[in-house]
Amino acid sequence: MENIRPDSKILVEIVQTKMPFGKYKGTLISDIPISYLEWMHNKGFPPGKLGMMLATVYEIKINGLTDIIFKVKRAVRG
Repeated sequence: MENIRPDSKILVEIVQTKMPFGKYKGTLISDIPISYLEWMHNKGFPPGKLGMMLATVYEIKINGLTDIIFKVKRAVRG
């Protein structure tokens, strides 16, 4: 099995990037509610990096791993 390492830069971007459109425009991607992420998952995440970041937050939240987001936010803020 291949040893896969997560890209920590993506997690930093997730806690710094704001949603560019829709109901949660201007909200940090990490702060988008799971209900909206579930809706987007069913509809299909947008293509590209934004979709990947939204899908990552969705996976983090549905698997009960939100502590990851809190730790990254804390580390980024100092």
